[in-house]
Amino acid sequence: MGQSKTSKKSSGNGGSDGAGDQVRAVEDLGSRVEQYRALAKQVADGVCVMRPRNMTGHERRMHVRNTILEDHEIRIAQKSTGAEEKFEKLAGSLFSFFRGTSLLFHRDLAGEDSRMPTVLVLGDVHPENFGVMPNADNVPIFGVNDFDDVSYGPFTWDLKRGATGFMLAAAEEGGHGRKRCRKIAKAFLKGYFKGMAYYAETGTESSEQMRPDNSPKVICRLFEQAEESRKSWLWDRYLDESGRGFRANHEFTPISSRVEEFQGYIDALAKKNDIKPGGRAGDLKVKDVCLRHGQGTASLGLPRFYVLLEGPSADATDDLIIEFKKARRSALEGLVPEMPFDAGGKGDRIEHGQGVHLVGGDVFYGSAEIDGDSFMSRERAPFRDDIDLDDLSKKSWKSYAKACGRALAHAHARSDDAGQLDYDIEPRILEAMMPRHLFFDDVVHFAEEAVERLERDHECFVRDYSLGAFERTLKRYR
Repeated sequence: MGQSKTSKKSSGNGGSDGAGDQVRAVEDLGSRVEQYRALAKQVADGVCVMRPRNMTGHERRMHVRNTILEDHEIRIAQKSTGAEEKFEKLAGSLFSFFRGTSLLFHRDLAGEDSRMPTVLVLGDVHPENFGVMPNADNVPIFGVNDFDDVSYGPFTWDLKRGATGFMLAAAEEGGHGRKRCRKIAKAFLKGYFKGMAYYAETGTESSEQMRPDNSPKVICRLFEQAEESRKSWLWDRYLDESGRGFRANHEFTPISSRVEEFQGYIDALAKKNDIKPGGRAGDLKVKDVCLRHGQGTASLGLPRFYVLLEGPSADATDDLIIEFKKARRSALEGLVPEMPFDAGGKGDRIEHGQGVHLVGGDVFYGSAEIDGDSFMSRERAPFRDDIDLDDLSKKSWKSYAKACGRALAHAHARSDDAGQLDYDIEPRILEAMMPRHLFFDDVVHFAEEAVERLERDHECFVRDYSLGAFERTLKRYR
């Protein structure tokens, strides 16, 4: 799939420029968003068309390969070390493959469930995209914590991906059998339904938070595991021997020459979010900047900066770290049924998602343009942590799934409070889920089929990866 060899040839209209022929003869295939947007519209309109998930055999293998190449086109073209690291991670486990191929999963849903109520969907629901994070008062809260794919769409899309994710994780990480995996996925759906019913009755979604004092036991244990002093967190992992900047290693590459530039981004963020000097962020003074390597699954290989802010004590025990991560296009773009709501583009969209889905969330959530690209920002914190699925006991899987279902219901319920919906969403969702047990069975059955499809897709990916299919981008030749 390398560059084609062209030579000067005469045409009926005379000679041509060899370099020009080369440009015209070889082009990147680029994004297929618009083609899938057209497919999604046909599905939403009830047209009987073939969707990717109906493909089998070699045709499906080529779809998997081409979708992954398209999704990672920039990273591959730039020969990002993170791209190779990500592909190796995807090949290593089925659950990692699921986590890192959101676009592949959602293209199988193109245009689906157009009759269902619309919410601001998270877009990438699975057991490890819930966790502990700081709220506006720097108090740890639990909730949805990855807004990279947020988009307005049918609420069922989050439930289908969430149920699939819980079934996969319960089998691979928890060692559960098929029957138990079904029960865990159903617990996630039950938690969602009960949470939505609760918010429909109380209307408290605009003020409630899941904190250490009001969470179920399985989440309280996560809060306890996430506890760590800021001083030890900073010195054990981030700071150099002087305490004035980031250490240099395989995870961090200091770029201290850009401190003044990032001071401007911090000042703009503070102004936009009304963050006043003199609080726990001190004078909002940037001490150092570094590149962060090797973090995440879906976002591996994308640029990520850490910014060190000097804390009020100025003794390197209470400094803050603000992360700027390159924002991607949502994997749901062009796939969800058309609707009159728009979450925005890239960094602005992610900022909107956090503002809608969390009550009093991280004050450093925002967006910025860096090096000509859109970035999202957020605070790293000692207690920002995700669940370690290996720590879940056999019995606690259902409890954790139920808690995550409730947290997702809370996020969805805020679509008409902090989001763009101009009608009461909770009763519509509850009605759409009736009869309840039939709805649960439909989603679990979808998840079972999705898992089987993912197993076949993963086999294709591993084979293609071993044969070098992801070493270069796709080209179109004349």
